[in-house]
Amino acid sequence: MTRPSRFVLFASSLLMAGWAVTPAGVLAAAAPAAADRAQVESRKLNTILDEYFEEYLQQNPILATSIGDPRYNDRFVVGISPAAIAADEKLQRDYLARVQTVDRSALAGQDLLSYDVFKTAREREIEGLKFPDELIPLNQFYSTPNSFAQLGSGNGMQPFKTVQDYDNFLKRLDGFVAWTDQAIVNMKEGVKRGYTLPKVLAERTLPQLEAHIVAKPEDSLYWGPIAKLPADFSAADRERLVQAYRAAIESRVVPSYRKLRDYMRDDYLPKTRLSDGMEGLPNGKAWYAYNVKRITTTDYTPEQIHQIGLDEVKRIHGEMEAVMKQVGFKGTRNEFFKHLNTDPQFFFDHREDLISGYDAIRKRVNPQLPQLFETLPKADYEVRAVEPFREKSAAGGQYQAANEDGTRPGIFYANAYDLRARPRWAMEALSLHEANPGHHFQISIQREQQGLPKFRRFGGYTAFSEGWALYAESLGQALGMYTDPYQYFGRLEGELWRAIRLVVDTGLHSKGWTREQVLEYMDANSSAAEARRVSEAERYMAIPGQALAYKIGQLKISELRARAEKELGPRFDVRKFHTAVLMDGALPLDVLEAKVDRWIASQR
Repeated sequence: MTRPSRFVLFASSLLMAGWAVTPAGVLAAAAPAAADRAQVESRKLNTILDEYFEEYLQQNPILATSIGDPRYNDRFVVGISPAAIAADEKLQRDYLARVQTVDRSALAGQDLLSYDVFKTAREREIEGLKFPDELIPLNQFYSTPNSFAQLGSGNGMQPFKTVQDYDNFLKRLDGFVAWTDQAIVNMKEGVKRGYTLPKVLAERTLPQLEAHIVAKPEDSLYWGPIAKLPADFSAADRERLVQAYRAAIESRVVPSYRKLRDYMRDDYLPKTRLSDGMEGLPNGKAWYAYNVKRITTTDYTPEQIHQIGLDEVKRIHGEMEAVMKQVGFKGTRNEFFKHLNTDPQFFFDHREDLISGYDAIRKRVNPQLPQLFETLPKADYEVRAVEPFREKSAAGGQYQAANEDGTRPGIFYANAYDLRARPRWAMEALSLHEANPGHHFQISIQREQQGLPKFRRFGGYTAFSEGWALYAESLGQALGMYTDPYQYFGRLEGELWRAIRLVVDTGLHSKGWTREQVLEYMDANSSAAEARRVSEAERYMAIPGQALAYKIGQLKISELRARAEKELGPRFDVRKFHTAVLMDGALPLDVLEAKVDRWIASQR
C-alpha cells in the first residue's frame, strides 16, 4: 500500500479539526508549516543517526578499519570487558531515547525508513543484553584470535603502507593481548555459571591457537608485514620496525596465544558441556528463540522453521531426481550422491587449480551482469585461498568486503582444504553466492550509496544479505552459468544444504538433537562429503540460528519476485525489481516486503 504524503496527512488533520470553512487560506498557510516541520525533524533524525554511527565506530574501531576509515587504526576495544559491555548498553539505550524524540509522523521516504529500522534495531539490541554471550567469547568458527591474525598478516584489511601504519598495528596489538586475558576471565566465570562451549568445539580451537605458537618470529603469520616492508622506508625505520615486530611476536603474540591455548586445553576443556545445543545452557531455549527472531527478522518459531525446512528438502529432492534422469544416471539418489563424491572427474588435484577455477568464473560472470542489474558496484573482488591455520574449520567460501572507496577490493576466500570435499560441480553456485551477484555485489552497492545514513550503508541484516546471496545462486542460468547439468545440480545441492540447515539448526537447539543426529540427517539427505558435514554441523553448534538466515531470506525475496511478476505481468522488469530490492541497503524482511509492495504499486 502506498503511504500517504505528509501534505495529505496534515491537511486531513486540519479538516477533521473543523477548519474546512476556509480551506484555501488554511492550506496555503499550512503547507509551508508542514514542510518546515518535516525539514526540522529530518535534520534532527539525521543528526542522531550520524552521531550514533560515530560513537559506534569509536566503540568498534575494527569496523572503522574495515570500511576504510583510518582514524582508529591503532585501537582495539576489548568488547567482551565489563566496561565495554556497559558502554554498549548505554549507547543503545541513550540513542533509543533520543530517536524517540523525533516526530515520526513528520517523516517520509528514506527518513521514515531510517527511523523505523534504527529504532527497531536499538530495541532488538537491548533485548539481547540479558544473554551473556561474552562468557563464551570464542569458538572455532567466529574467533577473535583468528580474525586478528588475519588483520595482522599483511594480507587483510589493516593497512601496511606507511611507517605510521606499521606503528598503528603495534599499538592495536596491545588491545588484542588485553582481549586474550579478558577472554580467560570470562570463560572462568562462564564455567561457574554453566555457560561453556560443547567439548568438541573447544577441541577445535586448540590447533587454531597452536598455529600461532611459533619457534621463531619469521614463522608467524604476524611476520607478514615485515616480510614485505615497503622499499621506500628509510633504513632507520626498517631496522626499528623489524626489531619492534620481532619483539612483539616473541613477547606479546606468542605468549598470548600460548596462555589462551594452555587455559583452553588444561582448565576449560575438562569443564565443557556435553550437550550440543543451546538447550544445554541456562535459559538456552529463550536465548535461541531470541536468536531466531533477531537473525531471521521474522516472527517464525523454531517449530515453524523446522517444518519449512522439511518441506523444502522434499521439494528440492524432486528437482534433483530430474537432473539424475537428464544425465542418464541409473540408481538411487544416495547412489548418485556417492558418484558425485567419488568420481575423480569432479575434483581438482591441486589447490591452485581450485582458486584459478573460481577466478575463471569471475571473468565469465562479470560481463553478463548488466542483463540483470541497472547498477553495478564500483569495487571489484579477488579470489584467495583460506589460510592454512583456519582452513580445517572454515566454511567452503567466505567473503570480506571491500573498503569504502574501493581501493581495497573485496575478497572471496575459497577453502582448498581436503580437495575431495570441494567438488567442481559446486563451484559456480558458490561463486555466485559469495561474489557476484551475491555478497560482493550486494554489500558493495550498499556501501556505495552515499545518500544513505552510515548506519545503513555499513550495517546489515543476516536474513537479507544471506537471503540475497542464496537468491543470487538462482540467477546462474540468466548469467550463462549452469550449462553443465552437474553444475545445475550443484546449485540445487547448495539450496538443499540451506534447507537442511533449517531442519538441523532447529533440531539441535530446540528439539534436543545431538551432533551425531545432525550428521546422520545430513548424510541421508545430501551429497556432502564427511569433512563438510562435520564442519557444518559444528558451525551450527557454534553460532546458533545464523544458518536459518539463508533460506528464510531467499524464500522471502523469491516470494516478492513472484508477486511482482504476477501483479505486473508484461510490465515486470527484472532489472528494476533488483534495484528495488538492493538500492536501500540491507533491511529487515518485513520492511523489505512493505517497500517492494510499494514499488509494485508504483509500477502499475
